[in-house]
Amino acid sequence: MTDFVDEINYDKLIEKSLKQVVVEALKIAEVQGLPGENHFYITFKTNYPGTRIPRDLQIQYPESMTIVLQHQYANLEVKKDSFSVELSFGGRMQTLVIPFESITYFADPYAKFGLSFSFYEDGDVHALEDIQPEKKVAGETAQIISFDSFRKKQS
Repeated sequence: MTDFVDEINYDKLIEKSLKQVVVEALKIAEVQGLPGENHFYITFKTNYPGTRIPRDLQIQYPESMTIVLQHQYANLEVKKDSFSVELSFGGRMQTLVIPFESITYFADPYAKFGLSFSFYEDGDVHALEDIQPEKKVAGETAQIISFDSFRKKQS
């Protein structure tokens, strides 16, 4: 049964729905590979519970890192709450497990599409740092959807 709430948090509802876009895009890549020139930039919190990355990467990226799924990835597996993928680091394939809740940014530069997520900790909304993704694609800029435009301004 659903827990009772004192008020509806529309920010979280919108974010949950938009995270599903990321899940569905990853499922397409899992089943058939990335079509055409599509490729993904995914930024995530490396210290988020359930995130599993090799120790050397955890040391190099103690808070967050961005991965690119394009030509050289393997064994992409999308699960209920996370996905895993093998990527090459220093010429060695290594497996990363990334919970969907740890994702702070997702983009497909070819499609000129991006989502920037706020990070919730203990119910508080934390503004994302300015992430400068690769926005130029054939001389055009990507469309990035930010949640700030949906939020009520607090005084």
